Amino acid sequence: MSTWANLGLQDSASPLMEQLIFFHDHALLILVMITVLVGYLMFMLFFNSYINRFLLHGQLIEMIWTILPAIILLFIAFPSLRLLYLLDEINEPSVTLKSIGHQWYWSYEYSDFNDIEFDSYMIPTNELENDGFRLLDVDNRIILPMNSQIRILVTAADVIHSWTVPALGVKVDGTPGRLNQTNFFMNRPGLFYGQCSEICGANHSFMPIVIESVPVNYFIKGISSNMNS
Repeated sequence: MSTWANLGLQDSASPLMEQLIFFHDHALLILVMITVLVGYLMFMLFFNSYINRFLLHGQLIEMIWTILPAIILLFIAFPSLRLLYLLDEINEPSVTLKSIGHQWYWSYEYSDFNDIEFDSYMIPTNELENDGFRLLDVDNRIILPMNSQIRILVTAADVIHSWTVPALGVKVDGTPGRLNQTNFFMNRPGLFYGQCSEICGANHSFMPIVIESVPVNYFIKGISSNMNS
């Protein structure tokens, strides 16, 4: 999760988020180079006094400043398209989680395991424990196995919501009457926090998401105990 004075992106917890961070840095480097070049040219224009009244055209420089931006755009477009297709790819998921957005809480279903269902509400500030995070902790966390392909299906029961977990590089809109899906792969254990990132109503800010990434054997034990109880 983001902490104080963290000006960059959150540390990634999935390969897709790593690729998104690499692409962000790649695009930012190109923007810095363009900004420095254009800034230098504009600065020098204020101080030179080169005048040539016979200069009517410069075909070479016009070709350069037409072709060069097109090449730069290709350097941004190809990695971007590769990432878009990678984000859409579903690779034989081990677990399917269904998330339903309500005003203003989330419902979850483990449809692979005898339809285990639960609601997840934000913990109010006056009920929060000392080690909890205000406006981010929930009463029922999502438990998912690490090093496994997870498919998530997202929809909504009332208005448009958005299931977003930055550390995993996941942002899926939940639209009433529509089922959207994506996948992610958690490569380390831990707690990953997210929130609804759609303006879905008065209490839109109070729909946090907490994923607990655990080893596969702990996940199976937890699921088994839920199914037996």
